[in-house]
Formats: sequence, structure tokens, C-alpha cells
Amino acid sequence: MTISGRPLGELLRDWRRTRGMSQLDLSIEAGVSARHLSFVETGRSRPSPELILRLAEQLDVPLTERNTMLLAGGYAPAYPSHELSDPELAPVRAAVRQILDGHSPYPALLIDQHWHLVEANPAVALLTAGAEPRLLTPPINVLRLSLHPDGMAPRILNLPEWCAHLLHRLRQQAVATNDPALYELHEELRGYPGGNGHAAPISDAVSRVVIPFRYRYNDQELAFFSTTTLFGTPLDVTVAGLAVEAFFPAGPATTETLHALAKA
Repeated sequence: MTISGRPLGELLRDWRRTRGMSQLDLSIEAGVSARHLSFVETGRSRPSPELILRLAEQLDVPLTERNTMLLAGGYAPAYPSHELSDPELAPVRAAVRQILDGHSPYPALLIDQHWHLVEANPAVALLTAGAEPRLLTPPINVLRLSLHPDGMAPRILNLPEWCAHLLHRLRQQAVATNDPALYELHEELRGYPGGNGHAAPISDAVSRVVIPFRYRYNDQELAFFSTTTLFGTPLDVTVAGLAVEAFFPAGPATTETLHALAKA
């Protein structure tokens, strides 16, 4: 949890400006008068915890920062933060394991809000083979592992295209969450080499639909597209930050190769 020591009104105003909303816009969406909202932002009025959460909901504030806003308002946090190993999250662990195992022999992994690897199925090892051991030492940041010159980057055949995609996605996440750690990671990854030239698309059909991930495994080329799965309506800070990244074959050759490797 972020303990900022900043007044509630200041936190609220910053999130409202980040979302590009005026006081009038937010007051209408939250069902509160613009005058009362102005008083809350200037510290002249102390809102109820229910109002704080309603405003935070309209501003799509991350659960961690909603807790921070409640603390700044003098109230207890509303959202717990469990370790993934805690008994309370046993159903979550079981669901994730089912997704990861069921996706084999295709790669799938679970990451947290800062892109640290939490779990993975065996097929992910096909992609990380050849990376420097220090990049595979926990905590493993999958973006750093992917784009670092000593990681997977030398084997990504369309590195400039894939790098641009990942950086754009990371930037969007940083803006949405106002998380300094994500901004720092973005700046770090921007400094990595982006590869030389653009590889030709796998096929017209694939390139028109998704950005492919083209990877050299030994003397073979593997081609994937990826999906991201989030937990719906999370009420736990840890669960809210989890995402399953799953890679699907972008052509029959990759499908055949992965099934053959799984049987070997």
C-alpha cells in the first residue's frame, strides 16, 4: 500500500486531472454536487468513506490507491492484500493453475502488476532458453527478460515491432495507474537496443489481425499471438494486479513444432 501522507483532497484532485475530468464532470458521474466536491478537494469538507470510494470508482483508481485515499481521509482500508500463498486465495491459485496447465503445450504465464513472473507452464522454458542466468533469477521481470540484449531479444525476429508494442502497452499501464515503478521500467526498457530492421510478416492473414511474436528456437521459427486474461471484479489488491499472458500459435508450423517438442 502507498502511504503518501498527502491530504485526501490533493490525491483526489490529482486523480481527477489524470483522468482529464473537471469537477463538474466528476460530480455528475458520482452523483454529488460540484460545490461539495470542491469543498472535499480543498479540505473544507470531510467526505464519508462511501463517497471516497464512489469518487475513486468513477475515476478508476487502482485498489491500492483507493486504500491510500481512505487512509488520507481518516478511515481504514477497504481492500485487503493477501499473499498468493494465503488460504484465502486458494481458489485463485487453482483457477490460474488450470489455465496454465490447460494451455500446454503453448506458453502461458502469470504476472503481477509490475510484470514480475509469478507462475508459468513448462512451455515458457522454450522461450527463455539461452537467456543470461541473472535475468532468470527471481524476481524475474518478464519485460526486462524479453527485451534485454542478454535475454530473449536476440532471438526475437521482429524485435522492433514487438518492442514498440510492449513499450506502448507498458506506457498505457503506467498512465492508467500512476505507478512510478512502471514509469521507471518504461524508461529503462526504452534504452535497450531495438533490433536491426523489420522482419517480413508471417502471412497477410496474421499481420492484418494481430501483431505477431516471431521467435527463433534453435533452427526453427515459432510464431505466436498473445492474449491477456484479468480477474473480473477483484476486491483484493493482489488479485487486481494479476494477469495471465497466453501465447497461441499463429500458424500450423508452430502448432506442429510445439506438440512435437511436448512429446519428445
